[in-house]
Amino acid sequence: MSARSLLLIRHGQASFGADDYDRLSPLGEEQSRRLGSWLTACGPTPDLIAIGPRARHRRTAELCLEAAGIDLPLVTLDGLDEVDHHELLARHRPDLSGPGVLRKELKQASDPHRAFQRLFADAVARWVDGAHDTEYQLTWPRFRGNVMHALQALTEHSAHTIWAFTSGGPIAVLANALMEAPAAQTFKLSWPLVNTGLTRLRLGQRGATLITYNAWPHLEHANEHHLITLR
Repeated sequence: MSARSLLLIRHGQASFGADDYDRLSPLGEEQSRRLGSWLTACGPTPDLIAIGPRARHRRTAELCLEAAGIDLPLVTLDGLDEVDHHELLARHRPDLSGPGVLRKELKQASDPHRAFQRLFADAVARWVDGAHDTEYQLTWPRFRGNVMHALQALTEHSAHTIWAFTSGGPIAVLANALMEAPAAQTFKLSWPLVNTGLTRLRLGQRGATLITYNAWPHLEHANEHHLITLR
């Protein structure tokens, strides 16, 4: 029997700059469909589909499975949830916490995506350093623990092939842990993750092993570089 596998799938592009970020953009929907078509042609059929609790996780899974012709129930795991970027940014820059204030500031930047990335990276660094844990509803150690608990639950499941739709934060946590890298450096692995990118783990009696990280073969088409997005 071939080895059991867990495919971690980052959600499709969300609606950056919109009032509701937790919604796939039209491009994110296209990425999700292309992923499903590629997976059904190139990989084994899953017998378990896990998703994080966000709308973008569920919608990515729905579109991917529809394109793949797969009809399976979706099992929600809270440990596949993303960090709460609203809270992290509010603690780091309270002046940006009012309705529309952050969006207004980003619109003034020459490159809003790059400006947001710098701001968010600083907010994450503050969260991870542990000096302000009492200010956060969900501390970094608890977040990391929740992700590792989700991996344990999936590893112990009887399914042979698992697809898990999640976000960059949990994928980075798992890759960092499996490489036994310093936990404080976790989010350096998160920043280059591509929307609908694939990270594959092998599941065995001794736990999980990282096989591939952040691959996007379903998006690698000539003259279609617009399909490759990071946020």
